[in-house]
Amino acid sequence: MWPPLIKNVIDACLQHKAKFVFFDNVYAIGGDNVKHITENSPISPCSKKGLVRAEVDRLILVAIEKQKLNAIIARSADFFSEVKDKSMLMIMVYDNLSKGKKAQWLCNAKATHSISYTPDLGKGTAILGNTTDAYNQIWNLPTDDEKITGEGWINLFAKEMNSSSKYQVLPNWLVKTLGLFIPIMKELPEMNYQFDRDYFFDSSKFNKRFQFTPTTNVEAVRQTVKALAQANR
Repeated sequence: MWPPLIKNVIDACLQHKAKFVFFDNVYAIGGDNVKHITENSPISPCSKKGLVRAEVDRLILVAIEKQKLNAIIARSADFFSEVKDKSMLMIMVYDNLSKGKKAQWLCNAKATHSISYTPDLGKGTAILGNTTDAYNQIWNLPTDDEKITGEGWINLFAKEMNSSSKYQVLPNWLVKTLGLFIPIMKELPEMNYQFDRDYFFDSSKFNKRFQFTPTTNVEAVRQTVKALAQANR
């Protein structure tokens, strides 16, 4: 459903001379290209999700070039905050630790895995949408440049939650099985290329252009755990 939806959005924007700010992910970038993701990383999908996103991105980029659409593709890595239900990090790490269970990770907890902090993504998208010369480009939204591993994320949450930092790594076959019971897990097996190797999201273009300092991973985890603790009182 994504390509026809985006085609209709593009047509509507052109008809009404509206600007289009598209909040995107990085599924269109596949294989080893995820080891250092910049705005210039090639569109190289290696999953069904990636093929769809690649088609959507190309629709927008062609419309910018040939139809004079004013648009921004604003990309995010995986993301997290106290809104938990769409975040792999919050489901596999925070939720498990809060229940006294071992945290979980996919494929390789020793690999780098950038994760964006949702409030920074919101700020970044708003800044881009309100900046005239930001249009007709791809932007990676602000994300801490620390090369943190899955194990590093688990340690950050364990420290803030006064929990054990023990964890288990889930192989792909087990993720497929869990997908029968946990809807978000059903979507993950084809995306294992994002977890079995380093996955680093580089937002230096945005940070330099807007003199923006992303929230550090340490502070983002602290704020997230604090917000959830207050909500659960």
